[in-house]
Amino acid sequence: MIIETVDGLKERLSIAIEHSGPGGAPRVAHPEAFRGPLTDDLAETAVFAKDPQVKGRARFALKTAAAQLGVHLASIHSLYAAMGQKETGGFTVPAMNIRGLAYDSARAFFRAAIPKGCGAFLFEIAKSEMGYTDQRPHEYVAVMIAAALREGYAGPLFIQGDHFQASAKGYFADREKELGGLKALIREALSAGFYNIDIDSSTLVVLERPDLPSQQRDNGEVCALLTRFIRDNEPEGTTVSVGGEIGEVGGHNSTVEEFLAFMGEYRRGLGEAEGIKKISVQTGTSHGGVVLPDGTVAKVKLDFEVLSSIAAVAQERFGMAGTVQHGASTLPDEAFHQFPRHGACEVHLATGFQNMIYDHPALPADFREHVYEHLKRAFAKERKAGETEDQFLYKTRKKGFGGELKREWWGLPEAVREEIGRALQAKFAFLIDQLNVAGTHDVVRRFVMPEPPSPDAAAEIAACGAPQTPAKTEENPRAD
Repeated sequence: MIIETVDGLKERLSIAIEHSGPGGAPRVAHPEAFRGPLTDDLAETAVFAKDPQVKGRARFALKTAAAQLGVHLASIHSLYAAMGQKETGGFTVPAMNIRGLAYDSARAFFRAAIPKGCGAFLFEIAKSEMGYTDQRPHEYVAVMIAAALREGYAGPLFIQGDHFQASAKGYFADREKELGGLKALIREALSAGFYNIDIDSSTLVVLERPDLPSQQRDNGEVCALLTRFIRDNEPEGTTVSVGGEIGEVGGHNSTVEEFLAFMGEYRRGLGEAEGIKKISVQTGTSHGGVVLPDGTVAKVKLDFEVLSSIAAVAQERFGMAGTVQHGASTLPDEAFHQFPRHGACEVHLATGFQNMIYDHPALPADFREHVYEHLKRAFAKERKAGETEDQFLYKTRKKGFGGELKREWWGLPEAVREEIGRALQAKFAFLIDQLNVAGTHDVVRRFVMPEPPSPDAAAEIAACGAPQTPAKTEENPRAD
C-alpha cells in the first residue's frame, strides 16, 4: 500500500517507532512490527509516493531502521584487499543487477542467502539501467534495504554502481562535459549509499593507436581521475570499493599485456590515492548473450584462462583481489563453479534473472503480451534491419520494467510474485553454492567494519524532489 500523506506515514510508523532517542530521535522499539507489512508499505511508498516529502521520509525511515537493526551500507574494499593479500579467498562474489520486481527479487535473494550464511554479495545497477528501469540510486538503496529488513538479514549490505561508463563520442567531443556528468552521477550515488563503484572507461580504448600504452591511455587516465574524485568525496571512515575495466572493446579477449598497459597509465594518474582492487576483463561473453533468430541465446565458449592469467598478475604485482566476469547470467549452469577456481573475485549477473521473470509460467500471458506490445510501440526505432521479432523483444524487454509499466509490475497479484520469487530463490541458492559464497558471513564480518554516515532525512527528501538528468541513449550501454 502506498502511503500518500506525511500524517499517514507517521501513523503507520507509530506501530514500530518511538521518538525516544537522544533529542527525540526515532528509535525502532518494536523490530518485529517493523519487519512485517509495514516494511512492504514503506518500500512501495519509497518508490511510488507522489509527494517528495512522503517518499523521502519513507526512505529515511528505512535507512534509520536499518542502522538500528544491523543492516549497514558498506564497501567491499577491505574484503577485496584481504583477498589480494591472500588472507582469504576461494570464492567469487555475485554482483546482481536487479532490474524488475526489485523488492520481490531482492527478498528472494535474502531468503536464499540467510540459511547459507552468505555475506559476500553485491546488489548493483548500471548507469544505463537507472534510466530504462526508472531506479535512481536513492530509490534503489531504499528498496534493497527494505528487502533485507523484511527477511531478517543483518550484516554489511554492499550496493554497487555498475558500468559508470564514459561515452567515447561525448568524451572526445567535450571531455569536461562528459566527465562532469559522470562526477554528478558519482556524487548522487555516494549520497544514496553506493559505496562500491565500477568505473567503465574501457569505451575510451583506441585500438588504432600504435601500441598498448597509447591505446589504453585515455582509459587509464579517466579511471584514475574518477578514482581520485571518489576518494575526495567518499564519506569519512569509508574507503569506497572502485573497479576498473579493460575488456569488451575490439571483439577480442583481454590479455595480460593490455592489463599491464592499463595499470601503467592508471597508476601514473592515481598518485598517492588508494586504487582499484579488481579489474573487469573480456573472456568471450557479451551482455545479455548473443540472441539467435528464434529468441534463444547462443552457447558461449568462455576462456577461463583469461581470468586466471590476469588475476594472478593483478594479485602478485598490485595486491588486487582478482578479475571480474561480466555477462555471466546466461551461461550454462555447469560454468559457474569454474569462477572461484580461476581467480574471479566477482561475477556480474542480470539478464538471466530478467529472463526467469519474463518466462515464468506464473506470469500472466496477457500481461506479458501487454508489455511486449508496449515495447514494439515505444522502441520500434531500435529494431534493426533483418532482426526477427523474437530477437527484438529479447534484446529490448529489459526496458519493459520502467516507465508506465513499473507500477503494473509491482501491482501483479501476490500469488504471481510469490511463484516467481520461489524460482529466483532457487536460482540464487544454486549460485551461492557454485560460487562458494555460502559461509562467507563471518569472513565478511572479519574484514568489513562499516562506518556509514547517519541517515539524513533532508537529503532523502531532496533526492525525491530534485530534477534528475535524463538518461541519454548510450552508444554502448552495458549491464549484464
